[in-house]
Amino acid sequence: MRRFPDPDPGNPDHRSPTSYLLWLAAYQRNALFAGALYGIVHVVAQALVPTAVGKAIDTGIIARDQRALLLWGGAVVVLGVVQATAGILRDRAALTTRLGASYRTAQHIARQAARLGAALPKRVAKGEIVNAGVVDIGRLGDALAETARGSGAIVAIAVVAAILLHTSWQLGLVVLLGVPLMVGVVSLLLRPLHRRQQRLREQQAELTGRAVDIVSGLRVLRGIGGEEVFADRYRADSQRVRAAGVAVARVEALLDGAKVLLPGLLTTVVVWLGAHYVATGRMGAGQLVAFYGYAVFLVDPLRRLTNAAGRLTQGHVAARRITAFLALRPEFAPSAVAPAPYQGPAPLTDPASGLTVAPGRFTAVACASPADAATLAARLGRYTDSAVTLGDTPLADLPPDEIRRRILVADNDDRLFAGPLREELRGRGSDAGSGGRANDAGRGGRGCGVGLVGRGSDVALERAVDAACARDIVEALPDGLDDLVEESGRNFSGGQQQRLRLVRALMADPEVLILIEPTSAVDAHTEARIAHGVGELRAGRTTLVFTTSPVVLDRADHVVYVQGAKAVAQGSHGDLLTDVRYRSVVAREETE
Repeated sequence: MRRFPDPDPGNPDHRSPTSYLLWLAAYQRNALFAGALYGIVHVVAQALVPTAVGKAIDTGIIARDQRALLLWGGAVVVLGVVQATAGILRDRAALTTRLGASYRTAQHIARQAARLGAALPKRVAKGEIVNAGVVDIGRLGDALAETARGSGAIVAIAVVAAILLHTSWQLGLVVLLGVPLMVGVVSLLLRPLHRRQQRLREQQAELTGRAVDIVSGLRVLRGIGGEEVFADRYRADSQRVRAAGVAVARVEALLDGAKVLLPGLLTTVVVWLGAHYVATGRMGAGQLVAFYGYAVFLVDPLRRLTNAAGRLTQGHVAARRITAFLALRPEFAPSAVAPAPYQGPAPLTDPASGLTVAPGRFTAVACASPADAATLAARLGRYTDSAVTLGDTPLADLPPDEIRRRILVADNDDRLFAGPLREELRGRGSDAGSGGRANDAGRGGRGCGVGLVGRGSDVALERAVDAACARDIVEALPDGLDDLVEESGRNFSGGQQQRLRLVRALMADPEVLILIEPTSAVDAHTEARIAHGVGELRAGRTTLVFTTSPVVLDRADHVVYVQGAKAVAQGSHGDLLTDVRYRSVVAREETE
């Protein structure tokens, strides 16, 4: 199957909501064309039914011509079969269009989220992504799917107007003037509807984001007694969303009323004039029945036309949010420079802080501020722009995939995904694993150093489980490593999740492994066993741990103390204890 190119938000043709809708229409052009064609056949067949009925009355019943009655009665049956068949095919094509546009847009959103990477949480609220991936893609699909019915409605109105003009120019003129008048009245309601839907969409995204934050932090909120405070905030925000929804509903109610009232008025006028013409002998009874049928029939295409206008308005609002998201750019552009041939393990150096991580050693960094640890880890893993070098090569000159293969950053914000625990820990396949930076990391540093033998095998997994001191977690599960992980690992405690994330990071076996406080949620005895196990398993590999735990710092080959985002002291843990600044951070002493 030929792959249709993705939209480029950098291209002016793809920046606006209208251009994106047109791009999706071009991508779905075959289904759109088929839907429009079947929709036209459907409504034309339906529009000809009143004519056939009128002919059957005039030439068959009134004229007592059985042959004419059977002929026009058969025509009604044939038109009914054609109408039903075309309607089924139209709905099938419309469904193909809707699903195709929705799934294609979902792919764009997922790719853009992956492209933004670690910058995504800083650029877009969680609720915005949830709404875009659930609500907006559906509205885009509905907008395109409605074109099949909308195009058929336009043709139906034109066909009926032509028939009426041919039969009676006065009645035809009433229809030709009445339809644009109704469309104009309806269009006056679309602009305020568009504006209010946009406001509702923004407030829904904010409310969804607040709900996600509350759910993810519920345990902490209960611990500090903040449930009522956040519940009050959510209640106030939800009331604002309700008010915005009511404002939209008011306009939609007027629009729905107009859909019924205006076609009804047109029907009344047409039937009244037709009855007058019959009474004066200018029109036969069959023609009156046909005209009444047309007047009633016009209600449906006019309703479909106004529905299509409403759906397109909603689709435009959704497309505006999606194109704004697709237009976001990563914090820095990937390098176009071809990387130098791999030369083996190399030191990782951050000139800004003066931190150098020697290859093949277990290095620990104690930071006076937790924010410094996050900042340094982001720079060393190339999640923010920096002058960090790997050997003699700046990370800025390496492709992102190369960096992810060689450097893994794992922290406590990473997530466990639902599925079999064994596969989750192995990370085999499409980088299954954390929802954070560890999920981006690669699969081993090209065989440098010792590392895991048979990486990805059951033997390697058992060794990683023991190194992370997670054996008790596995043994407590009914099916062991074959047990299922629930969403976000909620069937495990915080300390268990931390150890399982460490197993997954060890199984990745990168050239450089960067861990941020990997033992903050375990007791001192378990912490000592983890420090020993990780050091033994990663022997000969580059391991950097950001921690203030004396147990882990004592196990490290080299310790660096960072204050004010600068490496101010280094040496062994024992040597650095003579530094009052280091000792106050590690031993939790109060400085004068």
